[in-house]
Amino acid sequence: MPLLGVNIDHVATLRQLRGTKFPEPVVAASICELAGVHSITVHLREDRRHIQDRDVKLLRETLQTRLNLEMAVTEEMVGIACDLRPNSVCLVPEKRQEVTTEGGLDVISLFKAVKNAVGRLNEKGIQVSLFIDPDQKQIEASKKTGAQMVEIHTGSYCNHPEELNQILSSIQYAKELNLICNAGHGLDTINIQPLAKHPDIHEFNIGHSIICRAVLVGLDQAVREMLALLR
Repeated sequence: MPLLGVNIDHVATLRQLRGTKFPEPVVAASICELAGVHSITVHLREDRRHIQDRDVKLLRETLQTRLNLEMAVTEEMVGIACDLRPNSVCLVPEKRQEVTTEGGLDVISLFKAVKNAVGRLNEKGIQVSLFIDPDQKQIEASKKTGAQMVEIHTGSYCNHPEELNQILSSIQYAKELNLICNAGHGLDTINIQPLAKHPDIHEFNIGHSIICRAVLVGLDQAVREMLALLR
């Protein structure tokens, strides 16, 4: 069975919308853990539009599972991660004007900066994943940076199901290069089904669809429904 990581960014989005103290991301993380998830993901963006520094620090102190920190390849973020030492870091592209991450990290054009970040994070005992499009050249570049994992960006597949084979071939190629392969972005209880049975996907990282489902049925049930599909 693949692992399930839940991204709780949008819990913080609701909080920041009104500038209140609720809903509390740390409480949401605890509910997800009790429901059986294997990791919690948060994206500490440069503009701090949802997750705040205090959230990441509290999660590092309280999580019983693993903390996966998504972040841009910047000096500020690498420094924060090196001090905080989450269990893993996922390096992602980031634009101020985007609503959500629009595509994978261009490891080829950013190779020097990515390789340097991977090296610094690895020195602190932090496992590193690169969030990339399902492209063989990006997978090859990711391997050369020294990263232990890649996370295949599934957003295009979610909008165009006919691209499933491209996702599957990318997963296979990552395995051939001895990279741990995760998958995420845009996945829900329907489009995850063709991927859930794939033996080489180590972990799915899912946020938006689970949080949306939680509005209707509660966070505990929303998480358990997704876990049931992965089983």
